[in-house]
Amino acid sequence: MGTVFSFDVRGGEPGAVRAALEAAVAALHRADGLFSTYRDDSQVSRLARGELTVQECDPEVAEVLELGARAERESDGWFSTSYRGALDPTGIVKGWAAERAARLLRAAGATGVNVNGGGDVQVLGVPGAHRPWRVGVADPLRPGGLAAVISAAGADHLAVATSGTAERGDHIVDPRTGRSAVTDLVAVTVVAPSLTWADCWATAAFAMGSRAGLRWLESLPDVEALLITAGDEVRCTDGLASRLG
Repeated sequence: MGTVFSFDVRGGEPGAVRAALEAAVAALHRADGLFSTYRDDSQVSRLARGELTVQECDPEVAEVLELGARAERESDGWFSTSYRGALDPTGIVKGWAAERAARLLRAAGATGVNVNGGGDVQVLGVPGAHRPWRVGVADPLRPGGLAAVISAAGADHLAVATSGTAERGDHIVDPRTGRSAVTDLVAVTVVAPSLTWADCWATAAFAMGSRAGLRWLESLPDVEALLITAGDEVRCTDGLASRLG
């Protein structure tokens, strides 16, 4: 998946949690093997070349493509599992894989789980008594600075995902044109219960631009967002303030 994953795991029976952590890491490596567009032998690469059908792939491939199709429908086409005309579910795989890894650890008895995949974060439970998880959002215009701190207080599960140009340049494509999205935004951060969807919605909203993206994000249930324009203007959904901390 072309990025680094980190884990912060609290509580639970040590043996069970250790086994679950090993299983979670193995699942991430497996996801990379299935979905990497950088590997010619991955199932997604072979599927894109017509060497496999979806039915011949492992079940995870069909699962992710179905989720991607749902994201495309719900975003009116602004999210896509294609990149410049070729199959590429990268925009959903990282969030899906990180969320799945976090849930493996929680199911094993961990009382607090934080999985960070390249800056996108899924948290479950709590890190300690009366202490919520807090996630810093990097300021895309001020390297080393924070644009906001998101608190998971009162939520058993929360995800924070950011799409933008600060680290990877113009990598987000406008699905209507197949070219780099022309937008006034430099970053969109989405806060939602699920990292799978937070990651998709951040990408889709970035491609829409600040005004259309904000209106659309406001319409989604259980979703808050922070949008930052190239002109250093900050726009937020109405309920984001309740998540700042």
